Amino acid sequence: MSARKTRFVASGSVRLAVHEWGESARPTLLLVHGYPDSSRVWDATAALLCEHYHVVAYDVRGAGQSTAPESVADYALDHLVADAAAVADAVSPDRPVHLVGHDWGSIQSWEAVTTETMRGRIASFTTISGPCLDHAGHWVRQRLRNGTPREFSRVASQLLHSWYIGLFHLPFAAPKAWEMGLDRLWPSLLEKLDGVAPHISETQREDGRHGIKLYRANVRSRLLEPGERRAEIPVQLIVPLRDRFVTPQLLDDLPQWAPALWRSEVDAGHWLPLSHPQLLAERIGSFVDFVETGDEPPALRRARVRGARRRHSGKLVVVTGAGSGIGRETVLAFAESGADTIAVDIDRAAAERTAELAGLLDTYSVAYALDVGDARAMEALAAEIGEQYGAADVIVNNAGIGMSGPVLDTSTADWKKILDVNLWGVIHGSRLFAQQMIDADTRGHIVNVSSGLAFFPTRLTPAYNTTKAAVQMLTECLRAELAERHIGVSAIYPGVVNTNIVSTASMVGADGDEAAAKRSRANRLYELRNLKPDAVARAIVDAVEHNRAEVRVGAEVHAIRWLTRFAPGAARRIARINL
Repeated sequence: MSARKTRFVASGSVRLAVHEWGESARPTLLLVHGYPDSSRVWDATAALLCEHYHVVAYDVRGAGQSTAPESVADYALDHLVADAAAVADAVSPDRPVHLVGHDWGSIQSWEAVTTETMRGRIASFTTISGPCLDHAGHWVRQRLRNGTPREFSRVASQLLHSWYIGLFHLPFAAPKAWEMGLDRLWPSLLEKLDGVAPHISETQREDGRHGIKLYRANVRSRLLEPGERRAEIPVQLIVPLRDRFVTPQLLDDLPQWAPALWRSEVDAGHWLPLSHPQLLAERIGSFVDFVETGDEPPALRRARVRGARRRHSGKLVVVTGAGSGIGRETVLAFAESGADTIAVDIDRAAAERTAELAGLLDTYSVAYALDVGDARAMEALAAEIGEQYGAADVIVNNAGIGMSGPVLDTSTADWKKILDVNLWGVIHGSRLFAQQMIDADTRGHIVNVSSGLAFFPTRLTPAYNTTKAAVQMLTECLRAELAERHIGVSAIYPGVVNTNIVSTASMVGADGDEAAAKRSRANRLYELRNLKPDAVARAIVDAVEHNRAEVRVGAEVHAIRWLTRFAPGAARRIARINL
């Protein structure tokens, strides 16, 4: 690891403490901290980045080792941008810097990337937990102008998250709080607020007292009279979903202000530089490399914002058996709501067609061809997805095959065939992607597609029913096990859905003509019922959104469930019928 070097840079009458790591010949990353931090908040992230980049972090005016003007007016955004320009000119005079801002460091960096002072001096901008004040002002105005209860509630939610800003505008209360002991309490408060290791600074009292002037000098005027602030450089937005101060919805209008925008979400709190330095270093490094070389890795390509934000924008959904029927419609339903999708099917051409259709919905989609019953192939798939795109947010284990015929006619090979796909495929998908979610600390969701026949005994399809009943129990067990990890698990029980499952089903114990006749009768039943695959797809999306334990699709499934629960004897007699 490169040693930390410190020098001082003048910006008007202010002396700024500038800290550097790595070789100056490499691309320069300029890290700007927030309130009530100093540049030390970046130490862990800088240590990871300095092997490949020239990393610079400076104490903003009023913080750390930098000098602190007493006048509130000296903390206005134009002065803060002049400071950033002075540092950039000193540490990277011949090439643009890659700007990274957190909290107030991001707020003042927005001013730098959207005004003339540093035009041509910034190559890219990564923003974390700090919106442009002008953008926030427009966001509030737009929602109040819409006048709907939902939009009013969003504004109210953000105001509740920003309660401290009002406190900071009181004449004496906030500064006195730091002087009367808040500086000593701050490390433990930070640990309780965000679960991060205590961040102890020798200058904490003065940092907190002077930094309040940032709010007083800028917030009221910018929110009440917002300007038009557009960023013409590449912008990466990293959104901590458990941020106690900046709600994700406050950033939804950003595409209109930053046309070249990449957005990724992290299941974390506000102080990402302290809680997730490794993740932050990876996201920053990937973005900088892309801007420098033009080579966009798959994960970054997926993060590129395409159009207005939708319900599942930013989510990655993996669907097996996605080449047709329920699987294809599920991919399209998630894509329509903004999710990026991975279509998995044993039929490569069918999977690619699904991905192509999803791409027409202005989302990122890619196809993979494999047999879900092949453990090694599924392990390789999960590993590749994790490496290329990060942990999936949703896995829909939908792949399945049909099989009809008596138990005594079903061979060991037949049993292996249906168990491999219908049960082992679900086990592989659930196990591998759940572990991925846990490792990435992602609050994901697993959806396992069972069948209404999981509840109902019949001599017609015993092998199929057995596998689907096993999926039911597996799903219930997984839901209990993963609840403490904040991973939802849902079972979907479709009825007689009009797909190609009958045409591809095995008819054990039947010759060619008899098998064809059975398929024909079954197909007629499915066509007469005509329950569409998109109805199941909508149920799957709803199950994810509301974390439903089970969803039954089709009146026949509700009838079957009622019959087996309240009239099991009648259900067993019906099971004896042979068609």
